[in-house]
Amino acid sequence: MKRILLVAFLCYCTAANAREDKARIVAVLSSQSEAWNRGSIEDYMQGYWNNDSLVFVGKSGPTYGYRRTLENYKKSYSDTTKMGKLYFDILQVKALSKECYFVLGKWSLKRTIGDVGGYFTLIFRKINGEWKIVADHSS
Repeated sequence: MKRILLVAFLCYCTAANAREDKARIVAVLSSQSEAWNRGSIEDYMQGYWNNDSLVFVGKSGPTYGYRRTLENYKKSYSDTTKMGKLYFDILQVKALSKECYFVLGKWSLKRTIGDVGGYFTLIFRKINGEWKIVADHSS
């Protein structure tokens, strides 16, 4: 009987941790869209892993490293007119392990110069207690 209660308790704790992890990951994405909509690419980038191993894959192929990714964002979105307002539609948040999650979603930019949008897949990793995007494929 004690064993059954222990297993039930562990299952409950695991499910609670997964819910908390998903909520924190969604909060990172929410903070990113808020930062973008304020016109702050630097704050938007706080959701990414600040490391040379960060990978971003877009229409031009892969970009490696936090600084290069930041530079590409600044080049492509040099002012708030180009940035517009960013909206995410999260379609799936799935645990790959305790320290790694897969996220699938849609992004859209509402802009006076014409709306754009697409889909993204992200890999989040828990680094020093924080959830960070370590891989981003957006198209």
